[in-house]
Amino acid sequence: MKKSHIIGIIVIALAIGIIMTTAGDASTYVSFGDAIELAKDGNTTKVHVVGRLKKDDQGHIVGMQYDPLRDPNYFAFTLVDTNRFEQRVVYFNPKPQDFERSEQVVITGNMQNEVFVADKILLKCPSKYTETEIQTNTAGI
Repeated sequence: MKKSHIIGIIVIALAIGIIMTTAGDASTYVSFGDAIELAKDGNTTKVHVVGRLKKDDQGHIVGMQYDPLRDPNYFAFTLVDTNRFEQRVVYFNPKPQDFERSEQVVITGNMQNEVFVADKILLKCPSKYTETEIQTNTAGI
């Protein structure tokens, strides 16, 4: 066998190994109810949960707790998932910038002691363009 064939086989084997390890780390999208059931079964795998922030009638976020002077690495809030299930979420990092402006939130983590502990927070912010701005900009073209 030629050296180039051996090197090619090694490269392919490494690529397969990398793909297998990253596929094993991939988490799934679930609701809070499913995350609670996984935790009851003793499953500690990380999952994604999609939801919206709980807001009052005036549009203010309800249940958000962050005091950077007391503990800058403790941020807690209430998230409502797609099944309208409310769950307390704790994030042991500083509050993400523009958190209040987000329309939708994707969190990664798992349930621990009746609380969802998030490792990552991904914010889906509103579009910076509105429908009227798009129409006026395209009307002059």
